[in-house]
Amino acid sequence: MTTASSEAARSLRHLQLASIFEGGTLLALLAVAVPLKHLAGIPQVVSVAGPVHGLAFLVYLWVTMNVGASSNWSGREVARLLGAAFIPFGFISTLRFIQRRKATGQTAP
Repeated sequence: MTTASSEAARSLRHLQLASIFEGGTLLALLAVAVPLKHLAGIPQVVSVAGPVHGLAFLVYLWVTMNVGASSNWSGREVARLLGAAFIPFGFISTLRFIQRRKATGQTAP
């Protein structure tokens, strides 16, 4: 593997991990923390899960922008990846996108 292709594969792996972390924290926030706050009266869980998810989102945003810029992805592709972060289970479409890129060995459109 050449240096450029190994760097591209590493970038896609970072995006994959950031997507899983962001999506997992969103699901934990929506499925665990918010119900505990409203149904069980335990607001402290949201006080912890909210900032963790916020950090995960910022990391995902940063990684997506960096990988998109270094791989010359279109603005539409980057916007699609960013939009998926706002939808519960949206990270699954991001993981599929990454898998297609890895399978074809393609990092740029």
